[in-house]
Amino acid sequence: QVQLVESGGRLVQPGGSLRLSCAASGLTFSRYAMNWHRQAPGKGRELVAAITRAGDSSIYADSVKGRFTISKDNAENTIYLQMNNLRPEDTAAYFCQNVGDAEDNYWGQGTQVTVSS
Repeated sequence: QVQLVESGGRLVQPGGSLRLSCAASGLTFSRYAMNWHRQAPGKGRELVAAITRAGDSSIYADSVKGRFTISKDNAENTIYLQMNNLRPEDTAAYFCQNVGDAEDNYWGQGTQVTVSS
């Protein structure tokens, strides 16, 4: 019933920008804080950004601070990750996750971002 679907990932040149989306269904979206994570091949999953359930406060990993912006549109059941000044080290699969109880956490399928010239 619950589905999180990421989209927007693609190949982009260093210094370029992308906007990722995560559309949610099957849950009361406004009740949940949301996270963006990423995972590069051979590495663990890293928390990139998090946003409160109202979308009025956010935090970022140091590696993306000042370049990425997370936002939350409760009316559209969607969160976004605006990524600017992309670097090769940003290359990873990006996942969204709702912050709920242990039995109420869900992940999307991921969307691939590749930063290369």
